[in-house]
Amino acid sequence: MPAYVISEVDIVDRAAADRYRTLAAESIARHGGRYVVRGAEPFVPEGKWPESARVVVVEFASMARAREWYDSDDYAEALAIRRTALDRRLLFVEGVEGV
Repeated sequence: MPAYVISEVDIVDRAAADRYRTLAAESIARHGGRYVVRGAEPFVPEGKWPESARVVVVEFASMARAREWYDSDDYAEALAIRRTALDRRLLFVEGVEGV
């Protein structure tokens, strides 16, 4: 069953965010993930959304693969940079089987 990593992202340091984005994309690809949405400004018909926040959605083949990617040494450097580059809310969710 597919799994999705959903990020609500607000950039704090543009140069560091660019470095993070490059490293994260490389590690995501190496772990079989693919971007479904990358840096999109959402249309918000209900609720409140921070004006500067963007959305990123990455698909993995399974929740296990998504967690392996997040916990990997391969992603560790990007994750360290993320701490100063971005404010982020991160969610892992399972997709629907057979859709």
